[in-house]
Amino acid sequence: MLIRKKLKRPLANGEPLLHENHSRPRTRREFIAQGLRAGTATVVGSSMLGLFVNPRMAAADLSEQLKAECGIGIAGAGKIPFICFDLAGGASIAGSNVLMGKSGGQMDFLSTAGYNKLGLPGDMLPNDPAFVNTELGLAFHSDSGFLRGILQSTSILTRSKTNGAIIAARSENDTGNNPHNPMYGIYKAGANGSLLSLIGSQSTESGGNSMAPINLIDPKVRPTKIDRPTDAKGLVDVGDLTSILNQTDAVSVMEAVQRISDAKMNQVNTKLGTSEDTEIKKLVRCGYAKSADLIDTYGEPAILDPAEDAFIVGNSGIFTEQEFGASREFQKTASVMKLVVNGFAGAGTITMGGYDYHTGERATGERRDELAGRCMGACLEYAAKVGKPLMLYVFSDGSVSSNGSLDDSEDGRGKGVWTGDNQQTAASFFLVYNPSGQPTAIRNQIGFMRADASVETASSPAANNVNQLVQTVLLNYMALHDEQSDFASKFVGHGLGNSASQDRLIALEPIV
Repeated sequence: MLIRKKLKRPLANGEPLLHENHSRPRTRREFIAQGLRAGTATVVGSSMLGLFVNPRMAAADLSEQLKAECGIGIAGAGKIPFICFDLAGGASIAGSNVLMGKSGGQMDFLSTAGYNKLGLPGDMLPNDPAFVNTELGLAFHSDSGFLRGILQSTSILTRSKTNGAIIAARSENDTGNNPHNPMYGIYKAGANGSLLSLIGSQSTESGGNSMAPINLIDPKVRPTKIDRPTDAKGLVDVGDLTSILNQTDAVSVMEAVQRISDAKMNQVNTKLGTSEDTEIKKLVRCGYAKSADLIDTYGEPAILDPAEDAFIVGNSGIFTEQEFGASREFQKTASVMKLVVNGFAGAGTITMGGYDYHTGERATGERRDELAGRCMGACLEYAAKVGKPLMLYVFSDGSVSSNGSLDDSEDGRGKGVWTGDNQQTAASFFLVYNPSGQPTAIRNQIGFMRADASVETASSPAANNVNQLVQTVLLNYMALHDEQSDFASKFVGHGLGNSASQDRLIALEPIV
């Protein structure tokens, strides 16, 4: 007799396949193969159509709570933008550019012989008020190359809202091995960007010519090289979605995907513990949310292009089209300041080469100092145009000195020729722009020089230790945010002493 085996019910399309001789699915491929999970297109397509049918959900933007959780829409992590200038070779900073005095401050004048060593002849000494300029709060020599450049790039109003400090600090001559660069520390202090944490004009560990302190380096935030407009424009590629949809619709699609993903993730239990489960779900949720924000903010790549920014280039810009097109230094400066001031990057380094200018004359150094000043001033003026604060830090590896002979050429300006390297005359300085008004100075000088223009190495922890120079800059950055009390916990093992000692190293009152 023929025994007919009862056939199993045929399965409908989309119904899962459950086999007695198959183990439970564990991988994405096995879930899809057995029909327990649809392919991505199926899930997104049907769910998204449902979302767009519901007017309330379709119109919903990313919630403010989600934006805050994922750090979306907070330019620079809410910290003051920071740009440093690395003048490679050993530029003259103290005396001929920014005034440096004895223990009483900038106006506690050095001896005539001391100023002579700093390249200032007897008829240009700052003892004469005609040779002192305090438009930037911080006192400059009135014929400083840096100052001349800054004056060309900035308005009177911008200068009136700026202040700063000079730091007596020896460093080795003509070497990139000085750990001058503070950017990793600035990141550790809280600065970050919506696109990048750190950028620099050189492809090095620090982003500049000089090294970063070893104990501060964080490989996760190694600076991205930016030294021209095409580097800035090329940072973002939002893919083909904006070629199919307009920018608004593309953002709506990504926001819908985020909500679908969120709904699915709420049903998942990773079985890794509450904190791990929450963190994984946050990473997934924020990944989709940041993709939506990326298209929303950078769907038009010109937003990152300094050449397309009317504040930077053009009739009302900082640079004319002709000079911008002809100068790589201006293009480099504009690319870094565009990203940092707008919060796309947390901090940036601009390296300028050719500052080992002890060539037996003065004109070369004067012209290069003026160029550096134009770039510094451009950063300050751009911050003013955008309405953002800015901390600008300038350092160099070592310094130079003069033997007293003069260069009477037009560009030499009757000043002392630079005849050799001299780390004893080295210094760094910073300027802070505050759109709300000039920062209040506690002091404009940290450490001091002896009368003969040699750094007094016991005048501050920064005076004879480049690592502690960086720490001093970081302390001042945090103090601008009124966060100096957190310095010891952020930078364990620092060399700046207790809180009372640290207070003596802070130059400006908080501006945030």
